[in-house]
Amino acid sequence: MSQLPRAVTLAPAARDAAARPRASRRRARRESATAWGFISPSVVVIIGLSIVPVIWSLLLSFRADDLVTPGRWVGLDNYRALVQDPNFHTAVENTLVYAALYVPLSLVGGLALALALNRRIRFIGLYRTLIFIPFVVSAAAQGVLFSFILDPDFGVANSLLHTLGISPQGFLSDPGQALFLLVIISLWSGVGFCVIVYLAALQDVPPELVESARLDGAGRWTVLRHITLPTLTPVTVFLLLWQLIAALQVFDLVYVTTKGGPLGSTTVIVYFVWAQAFQLFTAGYGASAAYVLALALLLAGAALHLHRRRQNRTEGAAV
Repeated sequence: MSQLPRAVTLAPAARDAAARPRASRRRARRESATAWGFISPSVVVIIGLSIVPVIWSLLLSFRADDLVTPGRWVGLDNYRALVQDPNFHTAVENTLVYAALYVPLSLVGGLALALALNRRIRFIGLYRTLIFIPFVVSAAAQGVLFSFILDPDFGVANSLLHTLGISPQGFLSDPGQALFLLVIISLWSGVGFCVIVYLAALQDVPPELVESARLDGAGRWTVLRHITLPTLTPVTVFLLLWQLIAALQVFDLVYVTTKGGPLGSTTVIVYFVWAQAFQLFTAGYGASAAYVLALALLLAGAALHLHRRRQNRTEGAAV
């Protein structure tokens, strides 16, 4: 008889304990439904503007299609034609030359400026801002600005050269100069991004290691080589991938300044894709070129990722 009140007392507690998981599951379902309600517009936009176009353009690359009249399935013919197309070869060559110059110069220039600006001097905030401002200027605005400056007839650049007694240059109208000038224009803006990223990374360099090295007699270059640069390696890999992707996808600057000329000397892959799709109305052929570029970007990203993983394993084994 003494145990009956205890059993009666424990029954409501047992029911409450059993009800708690059900209440938690209902709460979790409500929270999940609320979260999906908030993010569903973004999901629809991402699917509609990213995933669907990717799939559609992949199917388009296997068709002969001008986006106006009914197309036809051609299989791999577009990709075979790319292999034999000298214009596509020129676009690939120009893109590789542009990337080979722009990527290392932007990294080296960004690191050098970041090291110079990573100190306490007067107006340092102003200097950092002035370095970063060109990065936020759109490529179209840059193109318009430098088209005026480098105009072979009325530009400021040739006026300055005339004052110095140097013969006028063709600049963007010269097939031998145009691509290299585009690299310089891109560096004017692209270096600023590298500077900001490197400046942030330099704050993570352990100051005690630097002080210990200097107390041991290490010079500035020794500290840079053995302490600063190894610490900046992850950031450098990130910037290398970022700048490589930006270089392989350059389009706005080319479109505003040279439109692929003169004589195709600045025709890059993305401009080639645009011209095929919207000038020559061979959209299927342009889509195949776009997927060749996408494959190159994936391979570049995978190669850098594997290199980073191997480097991490080597550092872990050394530790």
